[in-house]
Amino acid sequence: MRTEGRTGLVLFASCLAQFMVVLDVSIVNVALPSMRDALGFDAEGLAWVINAYTLAFAGFLLLGGRAADLFGRRRVFLVGLGLFGLASLIGGMANHPALLLAARAVQGLGGAVLSPASLAILQTTYPEGASRSRAFGWWAAMGGVGGAAGGLAGGLLVGLLSWRWIFFVNVPVVVLTAVLTLAVVRETRDESRPGLDVTGAVLVTSGLVALVYGVVSLESEPWVSPQVLGAMALAVVLLIAFVVSQRRSSHPLVPLSVFRLRSVSTANVVILLITSAMFSMWFFVSLHMQDVLGLDALTAGLAFLPQSFSVVIGSQISSRLLPRVGPRAVLVGGGTLTAAGFAWFAFLTPTESWAAGILGPGIAVTLGIGLVFPAVTTAATTGVDGGLAGLVSGLVTTSRQIGGAVGLSVLSTLAAAHTASLVAAGTAAPVAQTAGTTRAFAVSAVVVAAAVVVALFVPAPSRAADQEPARV
Repeated sequence: MRTEGRTGLVLFASCLAQFMVVLDVSIVNVALPSMRDALGFDAEGLAWVINAYTLAFAGFLLLGGRAADLFGRRRVFLVGLGLFGLASLIGGMANHPALLLAARAVQGLGGAVLSPASLAILQTTYPEGASRSRAFGWWAAMGGVGGAAGGLAGGLLVGLLSWRWIFFVNVPVVVLTAVLTLAVVRETRDESRPGLDVTGAVLVTSGLVALVYGVVSLESEPWVSPQVLGAMALAVVLLIAFVVSQRRSSHPLVPLSVFRLRSVSTANVVILLITSAMFSMWFFVSLHMQDVLGLDALTAGLAFLPQSFSVVIGSQISSRLLPRVGPRAVLVGGGTLTAAGFAWFAFLTPTESWAAGILGPGIAVTLGIGLVFPAVTTAATTGVDGGLAGLVSGLVTTSRQIGGAVGLSVLSTLAAAHTASLVAAGTAAPVAQTAGTTRAFAVSAVVVAAAVVVALFVPAPSRAADQEPARV
């Protein structure tokens, strides 16, 4: 097989996996009422259909990325596929709430292995330059499209078949991706073959799980509740212990030297900030379209199509600009466009139609996000030794996931409090809800503007190229 054809299929397999992993974060939302009726979930248990996936996914990303480096990126990718496919099959067949929640947790674990391994495979398949930028562009676009397409795909599957098919549909995709991987992906690993830092793995995984548990608990508990404060305090203790252990370990899970690369540290801060606003956009816009504009779930899903296309267009523009101007310029430009889109959203009113109030700012935000994602991935992997490809991929994905979880919890709490205060004062519900939404969007604009300021510190191409690669 010609090299161009093989690398194209490698890209297709990696993008297919990334699309599936991100899609399963959002596709479940539409099916929650059907799951509740079929399996008898209570309100708290139903929320854990989403939270079980988020908890496992965010908690195991760093371990999954480092495992890919140590044990082989193709091998770990295939293990992740197997876990994800088996959990999807069990989830679709589940006849009890506990079994469905267990399946969702295993799905999250599989996704935590798949996502960084898929990016590491691309990093080790494509050399630095235009070809890698294009590959990262498609990978980032599939992640954005997966997030945007969840509502539409979920609405179609639940409406035409049943809620079980949001899980069953993953099985043929997993089989196709596994066959492609076996055929075209070559095995690579960290040739120095250090042992796995078990202490570090336990500490960082436990710390991230505690952190995300505290964040998702904010959906039902106040900030000062023992449940939230206890989880956050435990997370701080475990993560501090993790840093101490990495400084002392001869073969650390996360060599702290990688953070001395300014491109890596700044890129992770940028993606953390931007995703904290981005994830909330899908949430608030979906609620506004259904609760205020009165659209049904399927129509609301279709209304996200322009945003999905904008992510793809932005990603492709970004991948073509990166070899010419470098990641810093693209990050600043894309971040500025995203911030402007959120500022535009902050003027949304309850009487505006979808075309007048949502279409324009939605395209601005998602076009900017499409520009940012390939650029931030390129920045985070610049100057990094190939043996750390999985680890750095795991760092980027962890920052993205933690940023989204924290941002959604904080902004939804802020919006809900403002809405409740207006309703208590006698304001009509649609007006109050819109006011809460626009306040969240105004804060999002400020957060993304802060990300743009951080992006100014990403090294220019010539300086990034001069950095000493981080090694184990």
